[in-house]
Amino acid sequence: MLSLVAIVLATYGAAALLGMTGRRALVAVYGLSALAAAATAVAAARFLASGASPEAAVLPLGLPWIGTHLRIDALSGFFLLVIGVAGTLISIFALEYGRHDTEPQRVLPFYPAFLAGMTLVLVADDAFTFLLSWEFMSLASWLLVLANHRETGTSSAALLYLVMASFGVGALLLAFGLLAGGTGDYAFEALRGQSLAPWESGLLFALALVGAGSKAGVVPLHVWLPPAHAAAPSHVSALMSGVMTKVALYGLVRLLFDLAGPPPWWWGVTVLLLGGITALMGVLYAVMEHDLKRLLAYSSVENIGIIVIGLGLALAFRANRLDDLAVLALAAALFHIFNHAMFKSLLFLGAGAVLVATEDRNMEHLGGLIQRMPATAFVFLIGAVAISGLPPFNGFVSEWLAFQAILNGSLLVQWLLKFAVPVVGAMLALAAALAAVTFVKAFGIVFLSRPRRPAAANAHEVGLLMLVPMAVLAAICTALGAVPQVLLLVLPPVARSLWPDSPPLMLSNWLWLAPLGPDHSSYSGLVILVAVGLLAVLLVFVIHRFASNRVRRSAPWDCGFPDPRPETQYTSSSFAQPIRRIFGSAAFAAREHIDMPLPGDTRPARFEVSLRDPVWDNLYAPVTFAIAWLADRLNVLQFQTIRRYLSLMFAALVLLLLVVAVSQ
Repeated sequence: MLSLVAIVLATYGAAALLGMTGRRALVAVYGLSALAAAATAVAAARFLASGASPEAAVLPLGLPWIGTHLRIDALSGFFLLVIGVAGTLISIFALEYGRHDTEPQRVLPFYPAFLAGMTLVLVADDAFTFLLSWEFMSLASWLLVLANHRETGTSSAALLYLVMASFGVGALLLAFGLLAGGTGDYAFEALRGQSLAPWESGLLFALALVGAGSKAGVVPLHVWLPPAHAAAPSHVSALMSGVMTKVALYGLVRLLFDLAGPPPWWWGVTVLLLGGITALMGVLYAVMEHDLKRLLAYSSVENIGIIVIGLGLALAFRANRLDDLAVLALAAALFHIFNHAMFKSLLFLGAGAVLVATEDRNMEHLGGLIQRMPATAFVFLIGAVAISGLPPFNGFVSEWLAFQAILNGSLLVQWLLKFAVPVVGAMLALAAALAAVTFVKAFGIVFLSRPRRPAAANAHEVGLLMLVPMAVLAAICTALGAVPQVLLLVLPPVARSLWPDSPPLMLSNWLWLAPLGPDHSSYSGLVILVAVGLLAVLLVFVIHRFASNRVRRSAPWDCGFPDPRPETQYTSSSFAQPIRRIFGSAAFAAREHIDMPLPGDTRPARFEVSLRDPVWDNLYAPVTFAIAWLADRLNVLQFQTIRRYLSLMFAALVLLLLVVAVSQ
């Protein structure tokens, strides 16, 4: 397996070198990337299915006295499967989508480098290699965000992403330093199970949460994610949202579940509440958006929250030795990780297809695309239903598993957990309902109704190289919803790689999924899928048999106001108005400003809505102001004489000597 990974990384390297030759290298870069990712997916699937033992190797690279440690176990194998499947289909999509890049040389070299960086993070087995790969992944993705640097807002989005990435890797550096202590051995085997004081354990937990959570998009560290995902090319956005955020969650799982040792119960409370807030805030942000890619980015924040809820439950159950429930919660989180990689990649690719066809991602300017892009509309609808958590698609299964764990939260002994679990369960239920609202809005405004602008009216269907990957992703979402046992079978080995004494996950049989045994709740996606299909066929038959099978067209219902202009339709903003009035005032300080002219005044009426981001206003804006103020004060240091520079250097030397003397 490690030998194959080396070949895959070499293939990515060759693709990156070919990408430097410009537009002619497009087929080679994306083709090699697709082949390498497909090899990763096949190898990871075989590794997980066979239950093979972990593979490890040490290369004479990196720091001289440490070397480069590489290792593949069930946990890294599962995440390699996520990268492989999503990376293959996204790369095939890019074969056609990449032809629309105005400056391909700003994308082609860094796309395979980005895939290579994520792969290296998953196989790293020492702190130095892990952090080096993490930084390589961050820098490659930053350069991809900057690809469309001439568009308004791209430079500021890339700068914010770079600052947050640097902040996150700094926290991870401190976390690994705390684990290593003074031993100087940074191999994961040496770090695993270190005996830490309570304050050290708490600090390690906070640093891991900040370092990995900032890359994953956990609230309040999510501010970089929507602008960066919106600015990047759509196939890069699919990789960042569908895959890179999962690599960040891998780092969190590796630190908290593997390296940090047995978790205290309060870790579960903290992660659980943070996940609930992230899920609810993410979907509230999404439902207010009218930019299609920013809506999908905020939806990723919501789904990261769902995954973090599962991880928090797993930590809480593990701390209380409820191992069967801990495995169930971890399985729910891991299953949603794979699910989100599939349907979010599908949705971002769908947004890319819309962008290619219309050159617009503002939902207020779209509409009617189901008639002009029927295949894209169909696969986008499957992704929208899957991410909304509706059966019989895969998003429902992972959320249903999470709710099964939540319903058993009463078995936890700590009163804070007894209170937190049902509260987070209610937040998760509300987030799931609002997610359905969000994607009814997204699909309805973009694909239904009438075109609002000429670009939407003149749109055309995209080519097969873009449609086929989306269709395959839609098929995966359907298959995993109907037969989730296919993926759930490989999750118990992942749990055993973290907790060797963990029990197996009960699956009952291939038709019914009963994770807590036959006496508890069960689910059969296949039965629901067949029932829905038969009912649909029956409905069509009855209509055609007793009504008519002819296509008839008539004017749409005008509600008594026969105004044919597209402006009279529901817009994205009007669709979100009820939700905005319920939650917007408290969550976003929403204000409506109405300017209604008096009778006889011919100027137009105006209605404006203002929203504020409380996280940015209360957390990041003061920090930004303080940094700018301090930078202005320190700016005088670059305009000093040589005498003053030497005096400052001498003062710094004296200060350092005093610190050394006091410490001894």
